[in-house]
Amino acid sequence: MMEISKAAEVPYPTACRIVQTLLYEGLIEQEPSRKRYRPTAMVQTLSHGFQHDDRLVSVARPHILALTTRVGWPVSIAIRVGRNMMLRDSTHANTSLTFEQYYPGFTLPILDSASGKLSMAFAPDEDRLMILRWMRVSQEIDLDYLATAEASLDVDKIRQQGYAVQGRNHFNLTPGKTSSIAVPIFLNGLFEAAMTMVFFVSAMKLEAALENYLGDLKDTAARISDGLSGTAINAS
Repeated sequence: MMEISKAAEVPYPTACRIVQTLLYEGLIEQEPSRKRYRPTAMVQTLSHGFQHDDRLVSVARPHILALTTRVGWPVSIAIRVGRNMMLRDSTHANTSLTFEQYYPGFTLPILDSASGKLSMAFAPDEDRLMILRWMRVSQEIDLDYLATAEASLDVDKIRQQGYAVQGRNHFNLTPGKTSSIAVPIFLNGLFEAAMTMVFFVSAMKLEAALENYLGDLKDTAARISDGLSGTAINAS
């Protein structure tokens, strides 16, 4: 913090206030192992229309397209950005089984989405505690809600099962009309992103979706993980 104060030529208390604001907005995050700060992917939203065609998207794209062709339902890839999950890519435009189109940059709350729960479960314990600490001091989040959401986050169960679910998505463009299943994508054994399949609540119960699609979802995520780690596997 002292280095930031000196570099920006502002008083130390001012630097602290600015850094805290950037932390709460998800534009920067504190490194887990030391008292230093780094920007998050959310800074990309400061540039209107910014598109970052990174390796994750280029590797995952053919696999999620092939998966949507097989199952019919839209699939998305999301990463954690601050206190939210941000879509990096999706196949909503490639299927008729969707209510809305979702594009890169759309965000979901980390405790109220399948991808967010998955990200929290696979995050290092120190990172997860840091995120929850940020949320507790945020004036935008009700503390009673946060306590309930935190208590319902079964980290061990999600890690053991290898997936997370959201029975009804209340914070998307069609609140309450869809459910979702998220599985992890890894880079060299470390959690990198969440791959999520979304389906109509009226079309299928969550239990049936897990029975019908979980195996394919995990297999596809494994192919993407292998591709990210340098092992090319055909998407079909």
